[in-house]
Amino acid sequence: MTTHTQWTDSHCPVARTTDIVGDRWSLLIVRDAFDGTRRFSQFQRNLGIAKNILTDRLKGLVEQGILEARSNEKGTRNEYVLTERGMDLFTVIVSLRQWGERHAFIDGEPHSTLIDDTTGDPVPTLRLVNARKIGLDATNTHVRKVEQD
Repeated sequence: MTTHTQWTDSHCPVARTTDIVGDRWSLLIVRDAFDGTRRFSQFQRNLGIAKNILTDRLKGLVEQGILEARSNEKGTRNEYVLTERGMDLFTVIVSLRQWGERHAFIDGEPHSTLIDDTTGDPVPTLRLVNARKIGLDATNTHVRKVEQD
């Protein structure tokens, strides 16, 4: 469900993803949705975002199939719920969180922590591994580019 008509780089998955959710507000809305925020007023209060910007970002996230707008139990207002596509952004949000924990705080500065509900422990650092459990990073991977005519 990609409704963009013009992509920054039509062959690059990273570029397409940032075209869809790469601005600050969209990612923070998705983060808050993972934390249980559902109503427009809750998003606005949590983020301190202008109503027109929030309206625009919510509309875009719904159009992209990341959020679904549902009537609340009274049928008076919409609630915004993550779809399966939206839930697939969890690893992206965790990756951003963990990068921030390592690089956006000085040593000892307090910050929120993502906790594993099963163990009560902080979520371990994400790590890419191949089928042989060998760690992957920028030194042992490469992008296979699409041949352009």
